[in-house]
This record gives sequence, structure tokens and C-alpha cells, in this order.
Amino acid sequence: MSLPAAAGRSAGVARSGAAELAALIAASERAVVFTGAGVSVPSGIPDFRSPGTGLWEGVDPMEVAHVDVWRDDPDRFWSFYRERLALLADKRPNAAHVAIAELERAGRVRATITQNVDGLHRTAGSERLLEIHGSISASVCLRCGGRAGLDEVLELLGAGGGAPLCAGCEAPLKPDVVLFGEMLPLATLSEAERLARQADLMICVGSSLLVHPAAGLPALTLDAGGALALVTQGETPYDGDAAVKLGGDVVAELEAVARALGG
Repeated sequence: MSLPAAAGRSAGVARSGAAELAALIAASERAVVFTGAGVSVPSGIPDFRSPGTGLWEGVDPMEVAHVDVWRDDPDRFWSFYRERLALLADKRPNAAHVAIAELERAGRVRATITQNVDGLHRTAGSERLLEIHGSISASVCLRCGGRAGLDEVLELLGAGGGAPLCAGCEAPLKPDVVLFGEMLPLATLSEAERLARQADLMICVGSSLLVHPAAGLPALTLDAGGALALVTQGETPYDGDAAVKLGGDVVAELEAVARALGG
């Protein structure tokens, strides 16, 4: 399934200001939040491609994190992925995650759609959460349908040198995330598309909006007449369409928005 690209859009004029975003949120009835890797950087989780710090720095993800590697050589796959789990397992939500969860609790946003697999939105209290790339909170057995929580998987990895095995059938477990070479879960993506089309405001936080198909979600909101707000550092393909763009640190920006909302 493909979503409309944002290329060529130029009708909007980007502005800045936490007060302006707060006013948009206050006036909206069907706001949704969309987040990418940048929202978790303040929690100590590197993004994917920043020079010197990115998760894929010096690594070809197609060689270590592709579903075919998991199928053909699960021990090799897990020798890489265990490091990623160890990196993510002890991380805690930051104030940006908390601010987004509080917007939901206050009834100011309907849902959060995230590309992140770290589970920090849920830990922060977000309840209507669409994790379109899955979550590290569990690993699954594709043979018998068994599941193992993150703590159990880490214990299995610590006890042996190879892939963690399903307790029910001893097949290699797979992290419950979308690996390279896999399709996004259709039901989750369809729900994200529905929310994007219905949204009168989409707030994109910490995403370069370059990875499709998820990066096409803002176009669905714009095509349906909704507004777009960006809270992210660096350029995105949607900068010219944004009613508001805040380009500073995501924690500082969202805390300023919360203050402007009286929270």
C-alpha cells in the first residue's frame, strides 16, 4: 500500500511559535500526533542516520536486520539485535513523551501514531497508540504463535549465545517489530490512514518525514483539509505546507506548548 507523496506542495507558509501551535491544538477537535526517532533522542536513543551517532552508523541494516537474515541465520541476526535490545531496554520516557501523553489525557489529541519501536510512548501513558513498526516489548514465534516479553528475551539472550527460542516449540523467536523486507501491518496502517484523513490537525514530532509509506500520512491530512504542525529539527518535505514549524529541541518546544495551553 502506498500513500501520496508530499513532493511539490507549496501552498502553505511555515511559521513558528509555541503559542501558535497551542492555539491550533485548542481550536482542533480531531488532532493526532505522529512521531519519529527524534522524540526519543532526549531519552538517550540515537536516531538512525546522524553521522557519528546513528544506529546504522558503520552498519548495513540489510545485512543484519533484514527478515531474510532472521530466517536464514537467526543466530547471526540476534547477535546484532541483542545489542539493540540492550540499548533500548533501560531507556525511560522523556518530557516530550510525557507531554504527548498528557495531551491525550486532556482530550486534546485523539491518538498517537509512531514509527518508533522503543515502547516509550506507552510507558509515558499514551493509551490510543498505533505502533506502526511494532514494539520491542515482545518477541513472537511464527511457528506456534507463542510470545515472550522483553525481560524474558533478555534473560534468554544472557543465558545463551544464539537466538532466543520459543518455550512452546523451540523455534527461534522474532522481535515483534517490522524488519527490513517486511510489510507494515495492514490493520495498523489502515487505522493510521483513517485517523490521518479525519484529523483537523496533525502534529508531527521528531520525524524527517522521509520514510514511506508512513511519511505519507501528513499528506492525507492536508488533502482532507486539515492543518499540519511540525516539531522537528532539520528540513522535511512538508515545511512549505506547515501552519507552524518549531525547529528547536523537542522537549523544550513541547513544554512551551504545554505552558501556552495552560498545562
